[in-house]
Amino acid sequence: MAFSVVIPARYGANRLPGKPLLDIAGKPMLQHAYERARASDAEAVYIATDDERIKQVAEDFGATVLMTSAEHRSGTDRIQEVATALQMPEEQVVVNVQADEPLLPAQVINQVATNLLEHPEVGIATLCETITSQEEIEDPNAVKVVMDSSGLALYFSRSTIPHQASASAKNCFRHVGIYAYRVAILNQFIHWPASELEISEKLEQLRALYNGVRIHVAVSSAKIPAGIDTERDLEAVRAFMATR
Repeated sequence: MAFSVVIPARYGANRLPGKPLLDIAGKPMLQHAYERARASDAEAVYIATDDERIKQVAEDFGATVLMTSAEHRSGTDRIQEVATALQMPEEQVVVNVQADEPLLPAQVINQVATNLLEHPEVGIATLCETITSQEEIEDPNAVKVVMDSSGLALYFSRSTIPHQASASAKNCFRHVGIYAYRVAILNQFIHWPASELEISEKLEQLRALYNGVRIHVAVSSAKIPAGIDTERDLEAVRAFMATR
């Protein structure tokens, strides 16, 4: 199973400035994400950043770091620049691991990469989890996804889909933001303008669907803890790590 991992990391998060470098159990958050990726079956793990502070810290803990443009609007653009810099072939599979997910299980990195490798007709693979809370089903911050019988995404939305979804019926799925891409799709993606669907939902993956890219979605093989977006999230992860 040949795939690589790229971890996009930027310093200027709005709610938690310097987020990748914040301490969790004696290590920067980014290092935890990197070690999770290294524990997967990836043949190589790279950190992509535009910040010298992140570069220095990452190199200090042994990571391979590639400096990328400060003009990128998303991690997808940053990953594509890395793929180009490393001259990755178009069939190469690259997994996007977020720097703010220090508890991401290595097995789900393997899962999303394997799913893409096993479906040559698909350009992107991602994961989801069954939503078991009615409150979360109705929460616009929880991105929902519906799939066809082959596991191909039909649509992603912040609205409740399907209509009248219920926690008891277990018929609503929350999208989990880990992606595996073929480099060929990354090379196309950066040239496509944002679609009206993407702008309306504020969901970048809808740009790929709009342009005919098939996206494979599978239920995650392990529980994926929430990433860190706020100070409250950070303190919750610190408390969890302190008990381990």
